Amino acid sequence: MKNIVINEAKLAMPVSLKKHIPNTITSLNLLSGCISIVLAFEGYILYAVYLIFLAAIFDFLDGFSARLLKAYSVVGKELDSLADVVSFGVAPSVIIFHMMKISLFKTVHLPPVENLTITEIIFLLIPFFIAILSGVRLAKFNVDERQTESFIGLAVPANAIFFVSLYLVSVTTTNDLLLTFLKNNYFLSVLIILFSLLLVTEFPMFSLKFKNLSFNGNKIRYIFIVLSAILLISLHTIAIPLIIILYILLSAINNWIFNFD
Repeated sequence: MKNIVINEAKLAMPVSLKKHIPNTITSLNLLSGCISIVLAFEGYILYAVYLIFLAAIFDFLDGFSARLLKAYSVVGKELDSLADVVSFGVAPSVIIFHMMKISLFKTVHLPPVENLTITEIIFLLIPFFIAILSGVRLAKFNVDERQTESFIGLAVPANAIFFVSLYLVSVTTTNDLLLTFLKNNYFLSVLIILFSLLLVTEFPMFSLKFKNLSFNGNKIRYIFIVLSAILLISLHTIAIPLIIILYILLSAINNWIFNFD
């Protein structure tokens, strides 16, 4: 009888708080993405970009806290993917949509839809390749058991950071040549298509997860961190999209020329 009472008491105990911490952080990631979308549609595009960076911090912290607290769950994995679709798929699409719209019409407002040309409509639809293929990428990730130690294809947060940083560069740089490219919708469209395809291609990319702090087994990660720091110190905001390109190039070198690990 005593054992039955004890077992019932155990069943009645609330779930440990630590199990909810990763999901709470993931929810903050989702909230950041939602607010980013709202701000972008209200014309506060720079603040919308900052919210994507905040979402990326929460995305890192939820995985870190799950590993630290050993609080893994199937629900947490699915929630993380759903949050990432919003924060790193839909939100960046909306930001680039506004960037291309301003380039086309020199205003934050769309002209009457019936007055749009086919070319203008295509330009306004292309940014949503990011959202669509980010969703495909995350769906594949959830069922692909090969991606526990590294990635197959470009990670969705990295892709999002690349694109929103282009807007950040466009409002901070004084380089006329760079501005010409960033305000050219043909150039942006090519980038969107290439990077969106990288999301779903069978292209191995290293992760930044450290099993330990030793140099052996983590060479590629240390090389990437050092080079990224040099870029940030020397180029500031322009360094952010270059760091994502560096990540892709180092992954290619690691795959096809040297194996650093």
